[in-house]
Amino acid sequence: MSRTDRVSSPEALDDADRRVALHPFTQVGLRARTGGVLMHEARGVWLRDVHGHEYLDANAGLWCVNAGYGRAEIADAMAEQAHRLPFYHSFGGLGNDTSVRLADRLVSRLGAGTRRVFFGLSGSDANETQLKLAHFYHRALGRPGRTKVLARRRAYHGVTFGAGSATGLAFAHEGFGLPLPGFVHLRAPHREREDPASSDAEFTRSLARELEETLAREGPETVAAFIAEPVMGAGGVLVPPEGYFTAIQPILRRHDILFISDEVICGFGRIGRWLGGERYGIEPDLVTLAKGLTSGYAPLSACLVGERVAEVLEAPGTPPFNHGYTYTGHPVSAAAALANLDVLERERLVERAEHSGALLQKLLRERLVGHPLVGDVRGVAMMAAVELAADAASGRPFDPALRVDQRMFQLLLEEGVICRMMTGDAFGFSPALVATSEELEEMVARFARALDRLAAEL
Repeated sequence: MSRTDRVSSPEALDDADRRVALHPFTQVGLRARTGGVLMHEARGVWLRDVHGHEYLDANAGLWCVNAGYGRAEIADAMAEQAHRLPFYHSFGGLGNDTSVRLADRLVSRLGAGTRRVFFGLSGSDANETQLKLAHFYHRALGRPGRTKVLARRRAYHGVTFGAGSATGLAFAHEGFGLPLPGFVHLRAPHREREDPASSDAEFTRSLARELEETLAREGPETVAAFIAEPVMGAGGVLVPPEGYFTAIQPILRRHDILFISDEVICGFGRIGRWLGGERYGIEPDLVTLAKGLTSGYAPLSACLVGERVAEVLEAPGTPPFNHGYTYTGHPVSAAAALANLDVLERERLVERAEHSGALLQKLLRERLVGHPLVGDVRGVAMMAAVELAADAASGRPFDPALRVDQRMFQLLLEEGVICRMMTGDAFGFSPALVATSEELEEMVARFARALDRLAAEL
């Protein structure tokens, strides 16, 4: 019997998972004792685990399966590429035709000042690249003292040392000695939590003032870049107040601070636009893509490099950009992305997300606002959060000892729906853009049933 055959039964897979797998963002000992859920197949917005149980995936994996599961055309494109050219690197001026076609298509599709594309494999490594590009840019201009990075509390930009330091969530720092020196975190643009008594306009002015004061304290001549998600994802789906980005961008430009727009979640239709920045008037120098770029069918990330940075990289006296990965521009991943873009364009899924998202937001508010355990419902298009609270009126959080998030997650599994746990007892909705109105209604109905069961327990 082969080693693969030894773990072919559901029970053997569960046992092997507990014994040998090391899962991200998971307490290792607890997983070893209790086990988890192992998926086996999927179609559209539906998942089936190794035991045959079915689930509605309200999260499109991790915010990424925008085109839905089971897309034969994407799988076929990957297989054809693997047969023709399974791999070739991009070092030293070499490369492969498929990744070049993808880079050209991204520039033409996402345009607006983009000049060059650098590929990686994850949002974390792409944001790490962006931080290095910012350092490289300023050093090439004779400004080696510009090393600091401005980010926001509750932001999520990845878990590598640089990107993890830009992340503004304590759980990504604990146990790793993060953040590294030189990362400065501003308030999250979440008026309801930070300054509920103010209006959007007042709160926006206070955030712009905070940025000015931070630069005066740190010294603008020491700051390389500012990094932000258009809508903050893992921090709890925080939608910026009106005018936020248009208020802070002039400040950044005045001090020649690069703006990195982290579109890992928002890009490719998640909030009803090809890029989330289109919705909020963002004019970035660098753009980070991943997730929806391939709809999760293959690992791939991309850094879009704007005119200002590209001109410095291309200048005759600029040294080589000595950075990259073995799998930069991997042809199989690039083939998946090209096929995925075909699907998004042909079926107009980005445009559809605006309409489906309006229904999702309506259903969540109609079914859940006013529930005694719901402190807030927020979001935009196909991206939403339901924040639970011990007291709905005040938003007072639950005692952590009650483990409300874990209990709710388990109840959701029993109801056959998967919603992502986020910081602050919030649960995220980010369904595949192909979700039908009936499937969206069913997701919300199952969530409501689990919430009623939790209320009865508590």
